[in-house]
Amino acid sequence: MPYAFCLTLGSVLDTVPPKRRAPRLPGAVSRLWYGLHHLVREAAKFATVGGIGFLVDLAIFNALLFWGDDGIGPLHDSPLWAKTIAVVGATSVTYTGNRLWTFRHRARTGLAREYTLFFVLNGIGLGIALACLGFSRYVLGLSGPLADNIAANVVGLLLGTLFRFWSYRTWVFPAHRVQEQTT
Repeated sequence: MPYAFCLTLGSVLDTVPPKRRAPRLPGAVSRLWYGLHHLVREAAKFATVGGIGFLVDLAIFNALLFWGDDGIGPLHDSPLWAKTIAVVGATSVTYTGNRLWTFRHRARTGLAREYTLFFVLNGIGLGIALACLGFSRYVLGLSGPLADNIAANVVGLLLGTLFRFWSYRTWVFPAHRVQEQTT
């Protein structure tokens, strides 16, 4: 019989192919492949959570700048404050998604520590986005919905996201420490 049938916990009837010996990759290649595969999966999850956070950020930012009479929102003349408020709202959403899904397999170092560090590093990411928005608005003299969104939510967000992914993996959600066995 070429396939054995088994019922796995929490799933429907699966087929299990017969065991065959796959050629083993050398240790270094195997570790590189596993590490790269793991990094890509984390990056995809991070991007998904970030996409949800982006939608929250975008909605709050544009509502504060442009949702009102004649396209003038309550913070129309204060785009940096509008961006700050939008990022704070999106940060709570992204912390929850990253802790519970993206980095759930990583070490737990305490909610207070993780949340504080997450906000601090997100603040640096916000600073990157604000620098892009401020440069566009006040140095280049570009304003309006398209210019503000490109500066803050395309250029600033892209640069800030690269920083956030690296810093969250490094400091907020560190890998489990491997303890050496003593004989």
